[in-house]
Amino acid sequence: MGQQPSELTPDAGPWHRWGYELRQFREARGLSQQALARKALIDRSHLGRFERAERPVPRQAAVALDEALDAAGALVRLWDWAEGEQPQVHPASVSRTVTQIHGANARSHGASAPEVLAFGAFGQAGSVDDDTDTVVVPARIHGRILFVPVPRRVVLASGLAGLAATALPAPTVATATEVADMGSPVEHFARLRRVMIQADNLIGPRHVLPALEQQLVALGARRRAARGTDAADLLALETRYEELAGWFAQDIGDDRAAYGHTAKALDASHITGDTDLTAYILARKAQLAVDTGHPADGLGLAAAARRTARPGSRLEVIAVLHEAHAHAILGEGAEAHRAYETALTLLGRADVDGVWGSWLDEAYIKTARARSLAALGDYERAAVGFDSAIAALPAMYRRDRGVYLARAARAHAGTGNMTLAARIGTQAVGIAAETGSARIIGQLGRLDLALAPAAGDEGVAEFRAALDRIVLHPA
Repeated sequence: MGQQPSELTPDAGPWHRWGYELRQFREARGLSQQALARKALIDRSHLGRFERAERPVPRQAAVALDEALDAAGALVRLWDWAEGEQPQVHPASVSRTVTQIHGANARSHGASAPEVLAFGAFGQAGSVDDDTDTVVVPARIHGRILFVPVPRRVVLASGLAGLAATALPAPTVATATEVADMGSPVEHFARLRRVMIQADNLIGPRHVLPALEQQLVALGARRRAARGTDAADLLALETRYEELAGWFAQDIGDDRAAYGHTAKALDASHITGDTDLTAYILARKAQLAVDTGHPADGLGLAAAARRTARPGSRLEVIAVLHEAHAHAILGEGAEAHRAYETALTLLGRADVDGVWGSWLDEAYIKTARARSLAALGDYERAAVGFDSAIAALPAMYRRDRGVYLARAARAHAGTGNMTLAARIGTQAVGIAAETGSARIIGQLGRLDLALAPAAGDEGVAEFRAALDRIVLHPA
């Protein structure tokens, strides 16, 4: 006689509800846990704990399970709801009694809990305790390239050591002497931030993010020790650090960390009372929402950024650009084109602003428009736009060149020129290998799918082989 399944308690909390619905879908499809684990490439023991709400459920796992169960997005939507409903509880305050009654580790889903997903298909994932040190890396799963958290030792064993570079630093509190001896802290941290931005474009965020995280700890300690104007200036700078950390996290494919840092930045911007800063971070949240598959949310956030921005400022232009791309992703071509024309008009009369949007010019807007044209299926015009952007990009912007190359390659594939697309895509693979940028690799994954029907065309096999060398593969 088979073992009876554990009784679930869907009313105990949002993650219990998620686990209950997961089991309902699984049983409705006639799948055992083992069969579903194989289909979704998730460790069997983890799947059981997901159903019982005994371990954290990474969003990537929810997506994989939703696809494996043909749930039409229901499990992903329920994951989003559960994540929003979960109270932010400090681990020390979790009631052991509640844990024992419901069989769940309530702290698993708190904001500070690590995303842990050990893929049994990699053949090396062990227990929760063994695999808490994870990194988000690109992996080829069911023919697609997805960004998933994998134990660092698995990545190292794969030979792709560069992907294992990013590690959250152990929090260290600066001593009073260190704080006192720093000199001018605002100037010091502002200079460090500029250096890290420059380094990011050359070597990629996997190598820079750990340093930025360490500096955030030191900056927070210095800000808490300061008073008056110094404290306010340091908080504003800490807000910029959080926003930058969100950008770096997004560029390594760690969307959850990106959302966390950006949310902290928005909260801090309200505390500072700096409406320019708030408008900028709202625009970043809009960009993040669109890039992570939530264009309707992005449209609303972009509209909020525009309302918050000073009329006539470049922040207003930035907000309109994000509105335009959100419209494009939603398939609203006429609205997207109107928004880009509005952005050009606003830029023509915008103030010269030394802090916000100094990079904005007509060429930048045309490049942004090319991305939207590709989303709308106008690959001919998109390819022309990206080719022009690549020709004008300074050599020092190494990572950005990789992004533009990958997008240009996808656009050329859309026009039917598979040979040119493969050649440009292969160039982008080299930069992706150097920087580990998820924006490049994600676009190359879409290019890979577009080139699949043309496997015999010149250069296509070489491109696909090059891409396969920089991503993980299930055993």
